[in-house]
Amino acid sequence: MRGAEEPSTATGPARRASPAVVEVGHLPPAWNPTPPRPPRPLGVAILAVVISLSGVIILVSGIFSLINVLAGPILPSSVMLFPAVDPVGSGILVLFGAVMLAVANALWDQERWALWTTIVGTFLTFTYLFFTESITVLFVVLLVLFVYLLSVRRYFY
Repeated sequence: MRGAEEPSTATGPARRASPAVVEVGHLPPAWNPTPPRPPRPLGVAILAVVISLSGVIILVSGIFSLINVLAGPILPSSVMLFPAVDPVGSGILVLFGAVMLAVANALWDQERWALWTTIVGTFLTFTYLFFTESITVLFVVLLVLFVYLLSVRRYFY
């Protein structure tokens, strides 16, 4: 049956073969799925919660001391974590608490910069403890934390 085929209008050299791949301009681009996020290690989750709680305490304490420095003694000294701080120190406490909250949030989201910030902070702290000859339980805990953070770095992207 010749009727099922399309009759060709061009003959000879003017006739060209159709391309093997046809591009259609109205279709959406091909879907490239993102790789799955690795699971968050339990130790990193606990560390993120501890850092965030510490950050909240330092941030609130800095705000309270800043209020007391700028507006007079409104809050009693029993509420203050740092009772005698000047305005610059209060601002530094507020900034440090906000940075700790940002690092904790990024650790929870498994961001690499937060991991390395925590590793450097841990390393500097236990190095300070080592050179001041304060090798205590805190030193051992920080050393174990340092090794743990280095071992779970593959879970961060």
